[in-house]
Amino acid sequence: MNENDPALEQMKMDSSNLYKEETYTDRKMGSLHILTPVDTNGEVDSARDIIYLGNTQLMTPYGAMPLSFEIEANSISEALERFGETAKEALDRTIEEAKEYQREKASSIVIPDADTASKIQLK
Repeated sequence: MNENDPALEQMKMDSSNLYKEETYTDRKMGSLHILTPVDTNGEVDSARDIIYLGNTQLMTPYGAMPLSFEIEANSISEALERFGETAKEALDRTIEEAKEYQREKASSIVIPDADTASKIQLK
């Protein structure tokens, strides 16, 4: 990549959508990320809402599966209180998405192209 590459032009941060991130963890269940909106001077932007994000891992037969989710809350204590139920909702959505993906894959029909079809021999 060179400095005139157009892809580099697109790698700019959105200065109107900046957040300061704080992370809290209990070192057992997971972590809570608090994203506080700020302006380009680092001052709190009270016109935008604080965002609470939860992160945890679930052990599966294939290894650890990361789970990230937004928590609807108005304070740290409310976010901590809702952590478990929101994690469960995120897990349920993830399982449903995986099942839907499996259904789509299982129902895929492969249609041979003309060359392949002409080589099929029926007996």
